[in-house]
Amino acid sequence: MTPASLSRRHFLSRTGAGLGSLALGSLLHRDLLGEVPPALRAVAPKAKSVIFFHMTGAPSQLDLFDEKPVLRKYDRQPAPESLFEGKRFSFLRGHPKLLGSPYQYTQHGRSSLALSELLPHLGTVADELCLVKSVHTSEFNHGPAQLVFHTGLNRQGNPSLGSWTTYGLGSESENLPAYVVFLTGNTPGAGANLWKSGFLPSVHQGVQLRGEGDPVLFLNSPKDVSRDGRRRTLDSIEALNRQYFESVGDPEIVTRIEQYEMAFRMQASVPELVDLSQEDAVTRERYGKGEFATQCLQARRLVERGVRFVELFHGDWDTHAGQKGRLASLTKEVDQPIAALIADLKQRGLLDQTLVVWGAEFGRTPMLQGDESPAKCGRDHQKDAFTVWMAGGGVKGGTSYGSTNDLGNEVAENPVQVRDLHATMMHLLGIDHEKLTYRYQGFDQRLTGVEEARVIGEILG
Repeated sequence: MTPASLSRRHFLSRTGAGLGSLALGSLLHRDLLGEVPPALRAVAPKAKSVIFFHMTGAPSQLDLFDEKPVLRKYDRQPAPESLFEGKRFSFLRGHPKLLGSPYQYTQHGRSSLALSELLPHLGTVADELCLVKSVHTSEFNHGPAQLVFHTGLNRQGNPSLGSWTTYGLGSESENLPAYVVFLTGNTPGAGANLWKSGFLPSVHQGVQLRGEGDPVLFLNSPKDVSRDGRRRTLDSIEALNRQYFESVGDPEIVTRIEQYEMAFRMQASVPELVDLSQEDAVTRERYGKGEFATQCLQARRLVERGVRFVELFHGDWDTHAGQKGRLASLTKEVDQPIAALIADLKQRGLLDQTLVVWGAEFGRTPMLQGDESPAKCGRDHQKDAFTVWMAGGGVKGGTSYGSTNDLGNEVAENPVQVRDLHATMMHLLGIDHEKLTYRYQGFDQRLTGVEEARVIGEILG
């Protein structure tokens, strides 16, 4: 599927530079109004929007979602050689010891889903969660693994998951970008490549909203420029651009016109979006305090307004040392806001049509790294088994899918590739992942690549 009105050349070389350079997907496929084009349709869509949480640096699934009593029993004992012989790790050397989790797990909800004591708020919405405990990936270092998790491939230049989504579906909002990105903490190792449009038209690039100051640079016109004056300026620029388009026929000129128009509308829509005084005190209190809490509340407001894909990055979860204290601090930042978001979406009747996904580029090892003391030890990267969870949007809540072995280092049942997750997300949006393609370098490229990818039917509601 290649829109005839767009070429592959890109206007944008970086994101967040200002309104005039934003990648805006809201106007593409305007006639579709969020419906899946027949040529791409897999099934009737369950979800209309996606809220995608990426915990930059990779949390320990063994301390949050995947309890291992056997690992706890043999804590600080030498690890079996099968756990490390012939395998590659980022930092582990020699003969490491096992590290059992110091945290207790508690069953929650009607489903009795077990979660770590570090996630008490998430436990209140456990019946909405589907824990996929058998995810594995091909990369063990952050940058390449983040690229795989977002684009399906371990190299730069490929479209992100959010870009593919807006390419296939467009947006229901005419006043906000189709794809919005928030960052808290460290920028991911792969940087803006995680929300770029790659070889797709530049209108599908994610738009980063800033946490401090103006949400977008140059959002407000200069003091001496009125809105009417700004409108007249844009009309004049558009007339010149259209005249140039008629002479050269470059379709990217039309894209630039649409970007200017979206930027003009965002000057009115974005201030309203970030004005949380419209929310009642109970709602604001439910989400808690802090930058990430505010972003979670804004994510709900964005999907309410028809934004297709919202991604929230939170870091840094790369706990090679001092894991105990850092995990407690990091989970405290995200636990309450994420649980509040899920409850808020459900209360407003939005959860059924909003797919919420939480994950990271990989997991952490069952082997101890560094100093053995409880306050100083950590875990290395682990690519062979980790947990991702989903909620809403057609997912079967209160369930767990897949499992790992007794020590948590390998998948024991129902392995899930990252491309399987992508295929499942597309399916829930009503898209056949094999039909969502874009011709580039002589091939029909797709998010899930050329290797087999399957929809995880067992987790669908």
